[in-house]
This record gives sequence, C-alpha cells and structure tokens, in this order.
Amino acid sequence: MVSAGTGGAVNSSDQHLLDRVTDVLLALSNVELGDYSTRIEVEDAAPELEPLLRGINDMIASLEAEQKRSVDYRRDLEAKLETIERQSEAIRELSTPILEVWKSVLCLPVVGIVDTARSADMTTELLESIARSKAAYAIIDVTGIEVMDTGTADHFVRMARAARLLGAECALTGLTPTVAQTLVHMGIEIEGVRTFRTLRVALRTIVEEDRRRVQERRAAYARRRQLENR
Repeated sequence: MVSAGTGGAVNSSDQHLLDRVTDVLLALSNVELGDYSTRIEVEDAAPELEPLLRGINDMIASLEAEQKRSVDYRRDLEAKLETIERQSEAIRELSTPILEVWKSVLCLPVVGIVDTARSADMTTELLESIARSKAAYAIIDVTGIEVMDTGTADHFVRMARAARLLGAECALTGLTPTVAQTLVHMGIEIEGVRTFRTLRVALRTIVEEDRRRVQERRAAYARRRQLENR
C-alpha cells in the first residue's frame, strides 16, 4: 500500500488499526443495544493492541455475566412475588371461609383480629357468595372474637344489612357477654339483624322455619287446587 504521505492512501498498518477501532466501536455499540455476544478478534492484532482488545472482551464478558445474573434475579424475584401472591390469596381464603352449612344457608366464621382491610375482604366475599349461590340465609359467627371495638361491631351490622339488600336474611351468632355489653354501651343499633347464642341454635331455627314455610306453601297450594276442582 502507498503511505498517506506519498499519495493520501492509508498504509496496511494504519488500515489494520482502523479495522480494530471499527471492531471495538461495533462491539461497544452492540453492548449498548443489549447484545453481549460480540467479541473482538485478538489473534491477528498488533501486539500493542492485544491488552486493550482483551480488556474490552473481558469487560463485555463481565457485562454479559452480570446481565444474566440480573435476568435470573428478576425471574427469581417474579417467581417469589407470584408465590407470595398465591400464599396471600390462600391466607385470605382461609381467613374468610364461606361455608354452605345447609341448603341455601351460608356461614362466615370469624376468628382473630378484624382490621379495615380484612373487614372489606369479608364483606366482599360474603356478598359475592350470596349473589353467586342465591343463598336465602347468611350466618356471621363471631364466636372467635373476644374483644370488639366500635368499628368492628359497626362493620358486622353493616355487613348484615348489605346481605339483606341482596335478599339474604342475616344473623349474628356467638356474641359473648363482653361483646353484647360493648354493643349496648356503644349504642349500636342492630335492628333488623337477628342474633342467636350459638351457630347450632341459629342453624336449627333457620332450618325449622324454612321447613315450616315449605309446609305452609304446600298446604296453600293443596287448598287452592281443591278450590279449583270444585
């Protein structure tokens, strides 16, 4: 090749250097775009360039390894978050179990501390279960609650009234003497909400009343048919 000084051309040494610079820029550009697979050819490089090129290759390899660790960490984090979400959902379901204790009779046993978030979950679950199953009765059993403050007591009364708006008769069971005194002292009105001493008593009463209503409807139907056949 003719030197730059004799005719403006680039000699072989300069061309080799330009090629290596181009390789470096291309590799760094690929890294910027997120491609860490590019490596710079080192074997035929000039001796004075080898340390630089190997250093760049090592840097790219290090970035590739770090990027892989970052991806693995993100996947692991997403998997853990998904697991936590499933566990949280399971806990919510366990903390708000809606049981069908009899045909068209749902029961929500409440145990433990009831805060704002949990009370909202309970209300949502109960109302959705009533709408889904078309239940005629809903029993809220608070036997597992020893202490009830104003907010909690008011919440259960509102829950019962909301259930009535969906066509389900609602009852509170398991009120302890302490809770009963709290309701009286707080002046919380529970008009329209039936109360029973225990879940057993509530269920027996509801079943007997339902059976009596069925018998009355059958008797009325039989009388109507007799009148029609006369």
